[in-house]
Amino acid sequence: MRLVLSLLLPAFGVAIGVWLGFALPGQVPSAYVKYLGVALLAAFDSALGGLRAGLEDTYDPTVFFSGFVANTILAGLLTYAGDRLGVELYLAAVIVFGARIFNNIAIMRRIIIGRLRRAR
Repeated sequence: MRLVLSLLLPAFGVAIGVWLGFALPGQVPSAYVKYLGVALLAAFDSALGGLRAGLEDTYDPTVFFSGFVANTILAGLLTYAGDRLGVELYLAAVIVFGARIFNNIAIMRRIIIGRLRRAR
């Protein structure tokens, strides 16, 4: 039951967020699109890392929050520095966060499959 609840609550939160994103009007200025994209990747990476830590029973809210803030700020600064230098440095953050997201998903999948096999 705890496993199901730990998977349904984040999914419910994502569903509400997507619904709010479509329901509320608004546009992001084109100058900030790269910053928003990198910030969303950092947030998604941190959320998946927190979910993975919860599945591994190693979740620590301080580590989660500090990682969320540090990743977002660092990615934003990297994007800003790249804009100032005329180099697409934000791609480094996209590649790293993308790899971490897929790695977290793969590890969570293995944990869930292992728990489901043991439950049988």
